[in-house]
Amino acid sequence: MSSRTPDQQTRRLALAAGLNLAVVVVQVVAGLAATSLGLLSDAGHNLADVGSLALSLLAFRLVKVKANEHYTYGYRKTSILTALFNSVLLLVSIGAIIYESVHRFMNPEPLPGKTIAIVAAIGILVNAGTAVLFLRHKEKDLNIKSAYLHLLSDAVVSAALVVGGIVISYTNWYWLDPALGILVGVVILYSTWGLLKDSLRLSMDGVPAGIDLNKISEEALKIKGVHAVHHIHVWAMSTTEKYPL
Repeated sequence: MSSRTPDQQTRRLALAAGLNLAVVVVQVVAGLAATSLGLLSDAGHNLADVGSLALSLLAFRLVKVKANEHYTYGYRKTSILTALFNSVLLLVSIGAIIYESVHRFMNPEPLPGKTIAIVAAIGILVNAGTAVLFLRHKEKDLNIKSAYLHLLSDAVVSAALVVGGIVISYTNWYWLDPALGILVGVVILYSTWGLLKDSLRLSMDGVPAGIDLNKISEEALKIKGVHAVHHIHVWAMSTTEKYPL
């Protein structure tokens, strides 16, 4: 990864946070005007994502802070803790979506389908567009992956609202909106589980994915003068740095 990449990622995180905050404002105004609980719930979910993007942005900046006598490794590990927090936050958001969807499924309410579809379509454009910004580097950094999953999940939720809004406007099947919410929540849960496991492992100084201790030992034994290798320790200094010792 080039030295310019962290600066590029911070700019992308700032852009994604700003655009999603604008979407939240639009959804809140439209949700209150149309008395749509679906739009207001999605606005709350998007607001939580804006907070997680802001945390990721903060982590990127803290990673650059130089080591000192109190923190001899600097603040690199804040990126791991932020990824863990974001994955937990996303799971909480999923739980809130599913809970609200089950409640609304049992007690469906009349909704302005066309208004929901139009506002949700705006959310798709913004969330999908900003998710693409992190597509290339999502497997190289857990913070980027968490941002990508947050934005992609928002786009999927918005897509479900568009479909639900269109169908509701023609059929008055008000139960369809919460049914789609439950389905979307399950899909997001599946994609988030891996992020939670990876960030939890790194926060506990576990061996990062893709690291083979046997290969490290074999390479060390090839060094002249090395006859044996014992007690290999490998951990992640941040979401992008791994140091064997």
